[in-house]
Amino acid sequence: MGEVTAEALGWAESAVGQRVVGSRGLRQGGAPWLLRFGDGAEAVLRGGDGFDTEVAALRLAEENGIPAPRLIAVGDGLMLLSVVAGSSRIPVEPTTERLTALGAAAAGVHAVELSPRKDLPLRHRPIELADFDRWRERDGASALLLDAVDAMAELPEPESARVLVHGDLWQGNTMWVGGELTSIVDWDCAGAGHHGVDLGSLRCDVELMFGVGAAEIVSAGWRERAGRPPADVAYWDVVAALATPPDLIDWEPAIQDQGRVDLDGATLTARRDAFLWAALDRIS
Repeated sequence: MGEVTAEALGWAESAVGQRVVGSRGLRQGGAPWLLRFGDGAEAVLRGGDGFDTEVAALRLAEENGIPAPRLIAVGDGLMLLSVVAGSSRIPVEPTTERLTALGAAAAGVHAVELSPRKDLPLRHRPIELADFDRWRERDGASALLLDAVDAMAELPEPESARVLVHGDLWQGNTMWVGGELTSIVDWDCAGAGHHGVDLGSLRCDVELMFGVGAAEIVSAGWRERAGRPPADVAYWDVVAALATPPDLIDWEPAIQDQGRVDLDGATLTARRDAFLWAALDRIS
C-alpha cells in the first residue's frame, strides 16, 4: 500500500462513521497511515493481502492484557487499528531500564500458552514470511553464515511449552513514551512456538543497535518477569542471526528510519557476525 487510496479512505470512513480530514504515512513516508477524522479521533490504516494472523494475535493480546493496538475494523485487504502512544525511534545509547523492559515485555507475551492453529501457525524462527535461505543463495553468504546453517541442520529444535510469539520482535516494532514501553505493534508474523523465537530476535536486535552486552540485560528482564531463566538461548541466538540478510546493508534504510542514522550496513553486519560467532561458540 504505497499510497492511501480514495477507496481505502472511504472504507475507513464507513467503518467509523466519520469523514477523514487528514492522513500521514508512518513508515518512511508511507504505509501504514495515520488517519484523522472529523470528530478529532485518530486511527491507523493498514493494507495487505490478509490479516487472519494479525487479527487473531491482536485479539489474544487484548484478552491477556498485552500492550498492543486494539482492532477497530477489518475488511478486504484493509485493517483499522487504534493509535498507540509513543514513538518507535531507537536511541543511540540504551538505558538498563529500556533493555530490561524489552525482555519483560517479551515474557509477558510468552505467558500466553498457545497450541498452533490455522491463523496462528507454529513458528520456528523470526520473520518466517521471509526466505533467508534463498536470500543467501541469491546474494551469496559468508563462510560464517554457511557454517551456521550447516551446524543448525544437525541440531534438533529444542522442546519447550508452546506459547504466543510475536514473530518479528525488534525495537522498531515497539512504541515508547520516555522510558516506558507502551505497545508492541505489527503482529503479522505471530504464531505459536518456543519463547526463544522472540527472545533470540530481541537479543540479536539490541546487539546490532548497541553492541556487545545489551542482550544479557534483555534476558535479565525476561527472567525477572517470567520467574525462570530462558531456555536454549545460544540455539535461538543462532536462529535469530540467520533470520537476517547476508549483508545488513539491505536493512540499513529501515534501521536509519528508526533514528539510527549512525549505523551503516558494514557496522550492522559486523555486529551480527560477532553475535553469531559467540552463539556458535556456546553451542559447541
